[in-house]
Amino acid sequence: MKKIEKTNAARLLDKAGLQYNLIPYEFDENDLAAQHVADSLGQDISRVFKTLILHGDKTGHLVCVVPGDCEVDLKALAKVSGNKKVEMILMKDLLAVTGYIRGGCSPIGMKKRFPTYFHSTATAHQTIFVSAGVRGMQIEISPVDLIAFVGGVLADVATQ
Repeated sequence: MKKIEKTNAARLLDKAGLQYNLIPYEFDENDLAAQHVADSLGQDISRVFKTLILHGDKTGHLVCVVPGDCEVDLKALAKVSGNKKVEMILMKDLLAVTGYIRGGCSPIGMKKRFPTYFHSTATAHQTIFVSAGVRGMQIEISPVDLIAFVGGVLADVATQ
């Protein structure tokens, strides 16, 4: 059995004493969609959350963590984050802003701590899955623990 390499996100959770599972999966360079991740993990898409980076006109960068089958509700996120408008950052800026690449962006351990908003359905689950910071690795964790750890806010910030 191949040893699972700990990611920076996992090391930060270890340091904080939080319980989680590090779960590898087969990723496809041509299909980084959350549905593919959910299928690979054998999990319901509503428990596999994607981490999206946006920019607000007043607050600057912010993070939105939503179920894999949802889209960010830009108006709702702008309102809850104190912005007039928010928009997704350009993919080419993702690495420079967060330290992560597309398909491996985790809400844990970005270069800087940004305001982070989790869709309200996160706490409906005992555990949720988020990227561990690399493609092919997910972290299964209590949403309550994760939200507290990253200083997140729970809000209705997604639509299906």
